[in-house]
Amino acid sequence: MNNAETVAAARGLFPGGVNSPVRSFRSVGGRPVPIARGEGPHVFDTEGNRYIDYIGAFGPLILGHAPAPVVEAIRRAAGEGTAFGALTPGEVELGSRIAAATGLDRVRLVNSGTEATMTAIRLARAATGRDVLVKFDGGYHGHSDGLLVKAGSGVATLGLSDSAGVPGAVAALTAVLPYNDPDALEAWFAAHGAETAAVIVEPVAGNMGLVLPEPAFLHALDTIPQAHGAVLIADEVITGFRFRYGLSGLLQNAGVVCLGKVIGGGLPVGAIGGTAALMDLLAPLGPVYQAGTLSGNPLVTAAGAAMLDQLADGAVYRRLEELGRHLENGLTTAIRRAELEASVVRRGSALTLFFRSGPPRDYATAREAATEVFARFHAGMLERGVMLPPSQFETWFVSAAHTEREIDATVEAAHAVLRGMAQP
Repeated sequence: MNNAETVAAARGLFPGGVNSPVRSFRSVGGRPVPIARGEGPHVFDTEGNRYIDYIGAFGPLILGHAPAPVVEAIRRAAGEGTAFGALTPGEVELGSRIAAATGLDRVRLVNSGTEATMTAIRLARAATGRDVLVKFDGGYHGHSDGLLVKAGSGVATLGLSDSAGVPGAVAALTAVLPYNDPDALEAWFAAHGAETAAVIVEPVAGNMGLVLPEPAFLHALDTIPQAHGAVLIADEVITGFRFRYGLSGLLQNAGVVCLGKVIGGGLPVGAIGGTAALMDLLAPLGPVYQAGTLSGNPLVTAAGAAMLDQLADGAVYRRLEELGRHLENGLTTAIRRAELEASVVRRGSALTLFFRSGPPRDYATAREAATEVFARFHAGMLERGVMLPPSQFETWFVSAAHTEREIDATVEAAHAVLRGMAQP
């Protein structure tokens, strides 16, 4: 099937023609591009067109597409059986690598980032005997009911349902505060500290586009919840093993850490980790129930262990920093020459080009970006063979398979597209 035939067939099978909403390209006014295969920094559609890829499966593919060590590990594991419903050596190998790199006492492997955050919240509620969760506006932590909330009318209010099918009573157990606002966090705990079980946060916000945390905000996260007996949940599903070998290093007092993406080598995975005292509240030792038929799947653990082995000496991260800086500098120059209102936010190998005059500091300022302008930019880049995430509010990912050749080609395409957009 060609691109059009694949998209048409998908529309008759899947709601909206996709199995995850952002793949529909609706937010950029486009049509889905069905991808047949990936190789290194490139993806190829069903008609053989090649694109420089900055989606990277939305984060896991830090080594690029189909890296040989990961592919070989999956092939070996598949030949020995795809699932057992029993403890396997592969789980121990992956868990040991995660624990060694992060310093976490205990790890529980699950199947997705959503499962990880859902379990972390349940664990925090059991440990504290409290019900209320605090999250930050624009932060995405998976699609469990209690996390699909939006901010209420005040600066520090309980959440309102942000999805059909989520009962208001469930959403009302989640408070939504502005990101990068330590005063709002302090005010919330002064009023509701005794009710609050946990605060969940991405150390670097990656789901409103890339938004960097301010030092005062990080300090407040590290001190205020702990002072009130609440658990700080660090959602490192994106940041874990993406910016450095292990955790982001930005939060020092997280009681529970959620991981995913990179630790699965491109296969479905999630994990939570923390102290032995807290994690041993999980069944079968403790009263907090969590289970998964395919948790610790042998293909996933083999891929994840192979991936982490490639990251162990830090050379990949040094290379990613070089490539990320190169792309940031090139895009910034292209923006300046086109005299458009746009800015680039980067940390390591992750970045976002916002069509607003300066970097945002929270979701409210991120929403000021001109999404219709980004849609034009996205279409222009796609025409020139560059595959960007199909939303202004998604993060671009550079992989270690990219080279200066791909970065330079991307910057050249950006120069051409931005110049065209600047012309009256």
